[in-house]
Amino acid sequence: MAQPETLAELLNGRRAAVDASLPAVGFVAGWLAFGDSIWAGAITAVIVAIGLSLWRLRKGDKPRAVLIGLLVVCVAALIALYTGKAEDFFLIQLLSNAASVLVWAISIVVRWPLLGIVVGTVLGQRTRWRRDPALLRAYSRGSWVWVTQYVIRVAVFLPLYQAGYLAALGTARVLLSGPLVAACLAVSWWVIRRNLPADHPGLRHPVVDEPVQKAAS
Repeated sequence: MAQPETLAELLNGRRAAVDASLPAVGFVAGWLAFGDSIWAGAITAVIVAIGLSLWRLRKGDKPRAVLIGLLVVCVAALIALYTGKAEDFFLIQLLSNAASVLVWAISIVVRWPLLGIVVGTVLGQRTRWRRDPALLRAYSRGSWVWVTQYVIRVAVFLPLYQAGYLAALGTARVLLSGPLVAACLAVSWWVIRRNLPADHPGLRHPVVDEPVQKAAS
């Protein structure tokens, strides 16, 4: 298979995962440093998120993606402040991972695997990849790795959240962000390669039988 790029290179997922974990670290650090103060944790998390946003904008990242990341942190901080429970800062993440399990699994069942949609969008293929049976099969099987990733997160986060173990939630947030995403990208890439024929031209070149144009009579 003539495909030099890995999923990590195409999707840049590890960097995004690391960035997403830093505000959570800031929240826990502020909460601990100021005597279990949710306000201190919330302010620290938002400051970290703003700093990251400015850095990413300076690096040329898309403003929409940067602002969405900042908004998520602000909403998480507001939820914790509203409920008065520090662990609720992680509620959005817990719910989003639970939803991701369902959405990714359904996408595979209906033969629109999200991994294919994401990579196809990045490569500018729209849905052309789906007309390649080998790619469709490879993306479907690779997507199960991502389902597993989200299941692992829910299985770890849920009992910690229910017990209110904030420091443990922060630690889990770091360990299950960059390292887990890196592992997920590597394993799903391996699954894709294993399920594509040896002579397949790669992700950038779906093998599609184009309709034969009839000659004008």
